[in-house]
Amino acid sequence: MRSASTYPKPIEDYGLIGNMLSAALVARDGSIDWLCLPHFDSPACFAALLGDASHGRWRLSGADPEARVTRSYVPDTAVLETRIDTSTGTVLVHDFMPLSEDEEKVDLVRVVRGLHGSVEMNMELVLRFNYGQAVPWVRRRDYGLSAIAGPDAVELHTPVALDGHDMISTAEFTVRQGEVVPFTLSYHRSHKTPHFVADRLESLERTISWWQQWAHRCHWEGPDGPRRQAVVRSLITLKLLTFSPTGGIVAAPTTSLPEHVGGERNWDYRYCWLRDSALTLYALLNAGYREEAEAWRQWLLRATAGHPDQLHIMYGIAGERWLPEHDVPWLPGYAGSKPVRVGNGAFGQIQLDVYGELIETLHAARAAGLAPMAEAWRLQNVFLKPLEEIWDSLDHGIWEVRGPKQAFTHSRLMCWVAFDRAIKSCEQFGLAGPLDRWRALRERIRDDILTHGYDAQRNTFVQYYGGTALDASLLLIPQVGFLPPDDERVHGTIRAIEEDLLQGGLLRRYSMAKTDDGLEGEEGAFLACSFWLADAYAMQGRLEDANRLFDKLLGLRNDLGLLAEEYDVVHGRLVGNFPQGFSHIGLVNTAYNLNQAEGPAKQRASREAPQD
Repeated sequence: MRSASTYPKPIEDYGLIGNMLSAALVARDGSIDWLCLPHFDSPACFAALLGDASHGRWRLSGADPEARVTRSYVPDTAVLETRIDTSTGTVLVHDFMPLSEDEEKVDLVRVVRGLHGSVEMNMELVLRFNYGQAVPWVRRRDYGLSAIAGPDAVELHTPVALDGHDMISTAEFTVRQGEVVPFTLSYHRSHKTPHFVADRLESLERTISWWQQWAHRCHWEGPDGPRRQAVVRSLITLKLLTFSPTGGIVAAPTTSLPEHVGGERNWDYRYCWLRDSALTLYALLNAGYREEAEAWRQWLLRATAGHPDQLHIMYGIAGERWLPEHDVPWLPGYAGSKPVRVGNGAFGQIQLDVYGELIETLHAARAAGLAPMAEAWRLQNVFLKPLEEIWDSLDHGIWEVRGPKQAFTHSRLMCWVAFDRAIKSCEQFGLAGPLDRWRALRERIRDDILTHGYDAQRNTFVQYYGGTALDASLLLIPQVGFLPPDDERVHGTIRAIEEDLLQGGLLRRYSMAKTDDGLEGEEGAFLACSFWLADAYAMQGRLEDANRLFDKLLGLRNDLGLLAEEYDVVHGRLVGNFPQGFSHIGLVNTAYNLNQAEGPAKQRASREAPQD
């Protein structure tokens, strides 16, 4: 019996499971609507998220449409637990992806356990490889079924009897008290031998234990209250967005979830951005995850190694540099939001701020006492040399605008950061470098920003030289140590940003009306920027304002503690790719800024990092 389901579902309806190779989105109704195999950036085999059930999904649900469904994560884990209560009984469904040492062997396990009475269940499997386009060749097996399409193959392993019709596999079964009914979807390359999870219950216990031990490492001063729980959930989410073989952290596991429903601002975020690198490092270090911080630094060094003229703003999960953008015409998009994009054309943009991000991240890693590497300093020197010549060039800025290049104030600010951190590395660690030249250039960039990036009449820094628009990235001026937080120009900038960019108590990145970003339509409030505003309040001692805004942001998470990239304040819903690493990085850093005397913002401003 084929079950009905309505698309699109609210983004808030989804939970995330994964194994640091790939990740799946599980809806409240028990449907897995997004899964790329075997890796984050691979083509999806379930793409109903960007269309409907015909584009691939795996639904496991109670047959009773009146069943009461509640869900949560098993505490401090990435294992999703869904409880289904009916008039005849109750079952628990555990969804998880076991950890794997083989990066081409990915499993998704679903275990139904009867708690009391009996519950009739439905299962529907619609496999569509290549982003919902390729219908596989499905064969019955004594363990379930096998499905192959070109290079990809999966095995469904279950004791439940399966039926096939209309290129869909279904099952109807009953789970009674004390019974356990498992399902495993195992991926392998079609030319290789299938593998199986031998004991699903043992795998479940092992996965729960691993995550709880990992979460227990979180360093948090104070009680185990709601804020610590929010931090731990965000850290688990960041871990789930990590590609464990390389240490790269993707911005999100999805592509083309719209920033404005029905619009064209739909991007592929299954890649690793340099703009997030310093904030990511501070979040991991403050939380006590030094191994993850070191893995992130090593990924940065490998990804950016090479000729300095070829520094990109983003890379693939293994450091790939060629990420061409193309449309997927057969997918209608989330709520008709087209185009659906694979790849990201912004990889070829010029963004000068990434030089500062890279140099600052490597300096912070050195200050934190991570493994010293002479190669890291040599690489920094290689990148600083061309920056001496191009720092005053026009670029596309931190937000990757697809309009004309500008002299973005934030880009110049991060060029200042690049030389400032290089100077600090020489002063603090005795490293060799042309200090006199760098100090002169640092002062020149500073004077340039204060002269051309600041509107004295309005007492605010501006988005780009010669313009009047504002930008939320200007909130980082005190955080990177360019000016102290009590400077009147910082006060004026915060006031102006509040006046121009606040919407419903949340912050937009910039005004669509005043910034030519080359795109049509609007976007939601950008959640990472709202966390930056809370950080700015905290740095100025406005703790009541900071805590109020932080609590408001915590209230935007879905019932599982997850945040998207943006929030639509008009319709009261999450928008953009989900869950978004940048948002959760902001949550972690702001929580530590409010929880300890010297949080990430003050550490960054003082050019230091937390120590053991």
